[in-house]
Amino acid sequence: MKNTYFDLVEQSYYFPQEGFDLQDGYLTFHGVSLKYLIDKYGTPFRLFYLPRIGDQIKKARNLFNRSIKAYNYQGQYHFCYCTKCCHFHHVVSAALKHKVNLETSSSFDIDLIEQLYKKGQLDLSTILVHNGYKSEEYLTKILRLQKTGFKNSIIVLDSPKELTRLENVVGNGKVAIGLRMAVDEEPQSAYYTSRLGIRHTEMSEFYRKRIKDNPKVELKMLHFFVDSGIKDSLYYWGEFQKAVKLFIELKKQCPSLDSLNLGGGFPIRNHLGFEYDYEYMIREIVKNIKDACRADDIAEPHIFTEFGKYTVGESGAIVFKVIEQKQQNDTERWYIVDNSLMNTIPDAWSIHEKFILLPVNKWDNEYTRVNIGGISCDHSDYYNSEDLNQQIMLPRFSDNAREPLYLGFFHTGAYQDSISGYGGIKHCLIPSPRHVIIDRDEKGNFVDYVFRNEQSVEHMLDILGYTEKNSEH
Repeated sequence: MKNTYFDLVEQSYYFPQEGFDLQDGYLTFHGVSLKYLIDKYGTPFRLFYLPRIGDQIKKARNLFNRSIKAYNYQGQYHFCYCTKCCHFHHVVSAALKHKVNLETSSSFDIDLIEQLYKKGQLDLSTILVHNGYKSEEYLTKILRLQKTGFKNSIIVLDSPKELTRLENVVGNGKVAIGLRMAVDEEPQSAYYTSRLGIRHTEMSEFYRKRIKDNPKVELKMLHFFVDSGIKDSLYYWGEFQKAVKLFIELKKQCPSLDSLNLGGGFPIRNHLGFEYDYEYMIREIVKNIKDACRADDIAEPHIFTEFGKYTVGESGAIVFKVIEQKQQNDTERWYIVDNSLMNTIPDAWSIHEKFILLPVNKWDNEYTRVNIGGISCDHSDYYNSEDLNQQIMLPRFSDNAREPLYLGFFHTGAYQDSISGYGGIKHCLIPSPRHVIIDRDEKGNFVDYVFRNEQSVEHMLDILGYTEKNSEH
């Protein structure tokens, strides 16, 4: 009976597979030796493999453009990166190298846009889609951005009150707006209708009374967002068809409306057995929009997507060392890692998100069922199930082994740092780990460098007001 960890993976999945392989018994991530990084930087560390970002952008663009050509679709496709997914400069810069448009979510996002423009990384022709709650400060900054020369800036309204606030600050100019349709949530949700957006049954009346003859705004986009993402399900297609029908209804009244924003992103791989037919979904989206518009004899809209997690999720990884193993009863074995899971992958415990979990070494050892625990004092600081198998299998090792066991959580590039508050105060004052960037130079060779070292005691105490400069408070 084969019972090594390698045999388990090989029997369960196709392996090696895209992004993962073994080299001299150690795991590689997109061809990068994790043993090399461990030896050079120690653990724990946070990793971004920047070339993966461009790969994802090119894949989505190619598939949409191929479908547009195949169906003789008359609208254009526009890829937007959602900055809220990961705000780091190296991540946004990697996306901008591929001429993406940007989606913003809050007031400070506009300051980020201005910094990118000052650095020469953002062209005035870039399309900016402004989502999120429109406070007066946020709206004022958006208008400031438009005065700078960003003419392809679209303010997506979530409610009639946002239009009132916009009218109060817009002055004598005329701005492009979008309207967000409130979707009905999935049956298992805690509420029926999203708090975001305007009910589709009220949209036409809102347009006629507040927008149609309004000299301050011009409707350009209909936006809808499905939180669970673009999936081949009755729920998604139901909301999609509702949005397309509403677009057609509004388009008949509003000639300036020319864009449909498909809310929700594509899923990313969260286990080795992941399967998703991106090409099929994109072809169905394009075909359905075209057929519906042709049936009502209206022009096909430009298609916008706002992909955040899909863009950057698969570029990220976090590597830990198992510092202790504990057998707590007859069936429960714990591997304790050298940081807090709650701090480094907070959506694993907050919304039970799953990631690809693999050992870096010891693939020839026998496997065993385990729970993984962090070093904080919170009982919720654990990870004990995978998305496909509902349990975790990892290599066994002895306490006196010459080399410790190293573990990697992969495809963690989205939201972790935003949710945990990178570099801030952490649970139990456990520091943010070292942040390592991997890129390729002009010759295609790997380049690695430290973006930030592990958070220091001094930094945390300064934030908390314990340092001398804060003593007077």
